[in-house]
Amino acid sequence: MEYTHKPVLLDACIQALNIRPDGVYVDGTLGRAGHSLEIARRLTTGRLICIDRDQAAIDAAKVRLAPYLDRVTLVHSNFSELKEVLSAAGVSGADGMLFDLGVSSPQLDDASRGFSYMQDAPLDMRMDTAAPLTAYEVVNTWPQEELRRILYEYGEERYAPAIAKAIVRARETAPVKTTLELVEIIKGAMPPAALREKQHPAKRSFQAIRIAVNGELDALPPMLRAAVDGLNPGGRLAVITFHSLEDRIVKRTLAEQARGCTCPPEFPVCVCGKKPRIRLVNRKPITADQAELADNPRARSAKLRVAEKCDPFDL
Repeated sequence: MEYTHKPVLLDACIQALNIRPDGVYVDGTLGRAGHSLEIARRLTTGRLICIDRDQAAIDAAKVRLAPYLDRVTLVHSNFSELKEVLSAAGVSGADGMLFDLGVSSPQLDDASRGFSYMQDAPLDMRMDTAAPLTAYEVVNTWPQEELRRILYEYGEERYAPAIAKAIVRARETAPVKTTLELVEIIKGAMPPAALREKQHPAKRSFQAIRIAVNGELDALPPMLRAAVDGLNPGGRLAVITFHSLEDRIVKRTLAEQARGCTCPPEFPVCVCGKKPRIRLVNRKPITADQAELADNPRARSAKLRVAEKCDPFDL
């Protein structure tokens, strides 16, 4: 297998994690193992826990990380099960965790998975191929109003009402079976001006359906809180997002964990007793520089947020 994939914001992530050779680290979104490879290379007596919901990613990592498997544990699971994964691995606390959110390059590259609006394939879009819900079921059985909601909320698609109506009308004749069938329905529901935009007309709708199929946004806040719980004092949490919905959730959840006191501002003293659990290392997200963008266009929309676990004895 030829690995040409370039992990996004790699140098920034490695710097953010402050990797110690004897530390314990978690890559919660293994993907093609680009980030994991660089973490593992920096460990001696340390340990790296790699998690992915896609068994294909786990299988590929056994090859790519082969020289370092003495310090790597590969786990087929969802990052929403982070607490259980760490417990099963016997990890009481990690020194760093990395989450690279969204669909991974191997999933996009494999047309048969149904993520791409550029190639024909069965409507699937499952990150975990053993999961029960597929894009076929969403497109062909969900009510029109629910389709409109996910297209608008998850895809930020301004033509969501028209697209949802067109999908329901089309499936009354015959089920929508493939990605390119769905693309044609989406394009047919949009005005000519929208079809001339630089962005592919189906991009936002495919994003929305993928998010719904995989429950991506619902899993984020509890996963982030579990990550903070699982960090040792001084441990770092690094999260890469690729669209505004993810980034808003990550920003808001980390801000809650960093705030501490939740008393109304008019209270003269704190009575809730809550302390900040993390400090935000970067107030603004880290983005790719021009050199990385020239080398890896996928990094254009990537944003990295970093937080550090507070030591309760220092508060």
